[in-house]
Amino acid sequence: MIEQKSQSQELLERRKNIVANGVGVFNTATVKQAKGAIITDVDGRELIDFAGGIGVVNAGHCPEPVVEAIREQAGKYLHTSFNVVTYEPYIKLCEELAEILPHGEKTKAMLISTGAEAVENAIKIARQATKRPAILCYTEAYHGRTLMAMSLTSKVNYKFSSGPFAPEVYRIPFPNFYKYSGTQDMDDFVETELNRLRESAHSMVDINSVAAIIIEPIQGEGGFNPVPQKYLEGLRSFCDEHGVLLIMDEIQSGFCRTGHWASWQHYNVQPDISTYAKSLGSGLPIAAVLGRAEIMDAAGPGTIGGTYIGSPVCCAAALATIQYMKDLNLNEKAIHIGEIVTDRMRKLQKEFSDIGDVRGVGAMIGIEFVKDNDPGKPNGELCDKIVKGCAEDGLVLLSAGTFKNVIRILSPLVISDEHLNKGLDILEDQIRKNIG
Repeated sequence: MIEQKSQSQELLERRKNIVANGVGVFNTATVKQAKGAIITDVDGRELIDFAGGIGVVNAGHCPEPVVEAIREQAGKYLHTSFNVVTYEPYIKLCEELAEILPHGEKTKAMLISTGAEAVENAIKIARQATKRPAILCYTEAYHGRTLMAMSLTSKVNYKFSSGPFAPEVYRIPFPNFYKYSGTQDMDDFVETELNRLRESAHSMVDINSVAAIIIEPIQGEGGFNPVPQKYLEGLRSFCDEHGVLLIMDEIQSGFCRTGHWASWQHYNVQPDISTYAKSLGSGLPIAAVLGRAEIMDAAGPGTIGGTYIGSPVCCAAALATIQYMKDLNLNEKAIHIGEIVTDRMRKLQKEFSDIGDVRGVGAMIGIEFVKDNDPGKPNGELCDKIVKGCAEDGLVLLSAGTFKNVIRILSPLVISDEHLNKGLDILEDQIRKNIG
């Protein structure tokens, strides 16, 4: 007897037949509708979402005020191009972003469609502002898949046969305390890493030709690695000393994920330029670059942006998203979620040496799997089995890290404690099953 295929299986087969293989399949879930933290697949099965569309739906799936704002704006006008006809939602969103993410005495902003575009434009602004060509970035970094963004991205798997890459990009080690500290305490480790940074000005690139250093304060795709507090402070001082601009990529860590509008507010270290996307628009494609006004204004007219620079519909969605986040106090909710996840996973860590580290800020939590309790022995195979097992049990998860050995928690921040703990029950069960 031939087993009848589910609608999800049929949809995935259709995908395989028509969609280019290079488009990633990070999870085999399907969707018919989604609300809050629950995805209903095409077979009617309810799934708990711990992936959040790769960190895009911090405010949950289809928040009503956002959906209504989209409907209302779509009935007025869909596109004029802000370059050609000025519209108020773009300006209002920039004003709102400058208020919640101030950069010095006066902040200016620009809008685009994606995180990679935000990074590309941030680099262009920095180069024009400093009249310098070089950019420093970090190992384990992820900044996107367009030319400059891909050049800045560290993971080789995203870059196979895609070169040549953008010139004047130099990479230094990210201060990953868990992986590289050895027997050093935090203070000694930070000093060692800051010395590496200083040495790069002599051994890697003339610091007087460096326009900017770009860093994710909490690495996303790289494995949810938080930069040490004193390192970020030292990096800020280094940039000030040498006239280098500091760009912070907050595309995955922004908009309440860490308990702040941006993670740099958690560190209380201010960038010169910062980039945002993902949860800014609750799923609609919108991104932003913010910076000190004098830096942002250094870019010549017409040198930044594009045709779709802040779609009016996306601007309306973003404005409604920010207000919804304020109304629900999602920054506070992120702290609450993070405490629950961290507490449960660290208790499990005490039982299993395969869980090398549980780390993060707010609700941006990573669980790293290793062999023999050794940071130098990543266990991507175990992580993959857990992710697949969770999918079978109704939990949508994503891995991260250079070796795909880190499970990242990116649940919508509107998730109920009941669904959060149910999801963690599934995760814990799969960890026990696959380790035991």
